[in-house]
Amino acid sequence: MGYRETYQSWQDDPEAFWMKAAEAISWSKKPTKALNDANAPFYQWFSDGEMNTCYNAVDRHVEDGRGDQAAIIYDSPVTDTKRTLTYAELQEATARLGGALQAKGVAKGDRVIIYMPMVPEALVAMLACARIGAVHSVVFGGFAAHELAVRIDDATPKAIIAGSCGIEPGRIVPYKPLLDDAIEQSAHNPEFCVILQREECRADMTARDHDWNAFQQDAPHAAPVATKGDDPLYILYTSGTTGQPKGVLRPAGGHAVALHWTMSNIYDIKPGEVFWAASDVGWVVGHSYICYAPLIYGATTIVFEGKPVGTPDAGTFWRVISEHKAVALFTAPTAFRAIKRVDPDGSFIGNYDLSHFRTLFLAGERADPDTIEWAQARLGVPVIDHWWQTETGYTMVGNPMGLEPLPVKIGSPTVPMPGYRIEVLDEAGHPVPSGTLGTIAAKLPLPPGTLSGLWQAQDRFKKSYLTNFPGYYETGDAGMVDEDGYVYIMARTDDVINVAGHRLSTGAMEEVLAGLPDVAECAVIGVKDELKGQLPMGFLCLTDGITRPHADVVKDAIARVRQEIGPVAAFKLACVVDRLPKTRSGKILRATMAKIADGEAFKMPATIDDPAILDEMREALQTLGYAQN
Repeated sequence: MGYRETYQSWQDDPEAFWMKAAEAISWSKKPTKALNDANAPFYQWFSDGEMNTCYNAVDRHVEDGRGDQAAIIYDSPVTDTKRTLTYAELQEATARLGGALQAKGVAKGDRVIIYMPMVPEALVAMLACARIGAVHSVVFGGFAAHELAVRIDDATPKAIIAGSCGIEPGRIVPYKPLLDDAIEQSAHNPEFCVILQREECRADMTARDHDWNAFQQDAPHAAPVATKGDDPLYILYTSGTTGQPKGVLRPAGGHAVALHWTMSNIYDIKPGEVFWAASDVGWVVGHSYICYAPLIYGATTIVFEGKPVGTPDAGTFWRVISEHKAVALFTAPTAFRAIKRVDPDGSFIGNYDLSHFRTLFLAGERADPDTIEWAQARLGVPVIDHWWQTETGYTMVGNPMGLEPLPVKIGSPTVPMPGYRIEVLDEAGHPVPSGTLGTIAAKLPLPPGTLSGLWQAQDRFKKSYLTNFPGYYETGDAGMVDEDGYVYIMARTDDVINVAGHRLSTGAMEEVLAGLPDVAECAVIGVKDELKGQLPMGFLCLTDGITRPHADVVKDAIARVRQEIGPVAAFKLACVVDRLPKTRSGKILRATMAKIADGEAFKMPATIDDPAILDEMREALQTLGYAQN
């Protein structure tokens, strides 16, 4: 079936649709129904079924005779290391670590925090927890001690698994001192820690610490523990408006069903093929598409350590794709803007054989038309934008390449996937006409694999996502739907500015500015204005080699926005900057920039944890001309 037939089949009978999808997963006890709505709006999926995620991601492939197939390809230019783990080797590694954890008292339902760099052992740790029914919470490697302490106190883990250090281009980040500091700050103390010692920076051990290898020596192998379909697989913390992170809860059964469905129907991957998600296991993309989805589906996943752009050159992406025969790449538009900035002609691409490469998938932030067109022209493959969130765990709106490639409308991540009824609402919660900007919301219930709530904070879950628009999940994003049903995500709702009573999307202005030949990257924020309430202000990073006077570039930018959006945008403020302040995951700190521009006192947020990133952000803010206290 094509997209429309598939989407219609879900609409006609959601229960039958998801029960059929669940047949792709191995259950120790098959569910008798898909949706459990007894406690709406806290919905559960496959709650009377029993399964094990690690078994589905590892053991069943070995049992099917594919133990010698590569499960994980590790590529680390920062350590000059490459190695491959087969499914049989991964089964051995997860059973051994799971058994060692069980021997130390970790049982089903206990929490384990994982604080690791991008190495295969990070995936082994996640899968070993899943194997024994423990709930893992991966914290981005190198996060500040205070941020780690907050998560320790919230998750109350029995154990922490950590690396001694992370390695980035040109520097080493010691993790163990951060971990020790976090435990010192936290009220909850884990019973023990397991430390993966890396030769680049070996950690000093304490009485509570166990060496990764010695810890597992002579440990019994753990068999997969049956978990109910609605038992939590993991907690993943995402930022909250109060400063207290929100622990997104991911149930095991629906997660496996949904991710398996996406690999074939959205990403068009076949078992045994190589799939590369260029992210980090600390983020949701790393959970879903580095670890779980490729392995549950029986594909090969790439674990890349380092920065693909500039490690050591703008050709790193192409080298990895060529060398490991990846058929698809999933990354953020930021990465391609960085490549475009240093290699605008795409000259590095011709040095590598990409004949097997089929599709580039972009997500994580708005994919501006200029970046998409640049990638299309130089790669000669479909460039597919898609939209989803930490909370949902996989695609809400996308182009289902495995079902039926749909026409691409640049600027739109295409159409809702089965399970999602996407609507655009006004402030009163009423649907707006097509082409009208409003709040993007999804009608309840959300499909399998999405969050079931927040860890120990269901009231906060309801208040954050379900209260403003009863009967809907509020995404926090603003956008519109056109007459063909294509969804456009324009900005976070906080980034919609009010100019003289007109609600305008800063994202739409960024799209226009990114289309200028001289502009490699940009950001638009709203600044206070006594007359109009707010005015848009643009910050422009130029492509390498541009020597035109900055005043001319700004003049062109203002004229372009006026021409494309109209005088209503009141776009008169723009400046050229060397860089934009970003988080370690590459997201531009628009809200912070806006606060500074509005004259609010600036304090470096604790979540920006890396000293080098702090220095870079300070430099960037100084470039913008704002003083700091």
